[in-house]
Amino acid sequence: MGHKRQQENQTTLTRKEDVRKQWLMVNAEGLTLGRLSSEIAKILRGKHKPSFTPHVDMGDGVIVINAEKVRVTGAKEAQKIYRYYTGHIGGLREVPFRNMIARNPEYVLKIAIKGMMPKSRLGKQQLRKLRIFKGDQHPYSAQQPIKVDM
Repeated sequence: MGHKRQQENQTTLTRKEDVRKQWLMVNAEGLTLGRLSSEIAKILRGKHKPSFTPHVDMGDGVIVINAEKVRVTGAKEAQKIYRYYTGHIGGLREVPFRNMIARNPEYVLKIAIKGMMPKSRLGKQQLRKLRIFKGDQHPYSAQQPIKVDM
């Protein structure tokens, strides 16, 4: 009757003090908007690390360059619409993807990634580590970002 119990597996929870963060750089040129956004959201949350803990901010910072060269598939370029409300009566504005990518490509990527992040204080905190730039220049060379191919 003296059965020896085997040692059970234990889940290790990472504490915020033990998290090591780094910066990653992604070149958006020629990549698909949705597929790129989901990968970036995964990195911002920290799900790419084996020690992922849902309630701890353990994601890395992401720098995106060439945001204006991101592409969409199918007829989305003509049909995808960004809507916003000015606050005035009848103030609903609709901007097609084609115009928005020419006017403000950073917004297009930011909104796509924001929609894939958790809607919580932690999600907002993780989204602050996202930097998006038009062109291939960025002022974050001091962070020594690691180039990532998607």
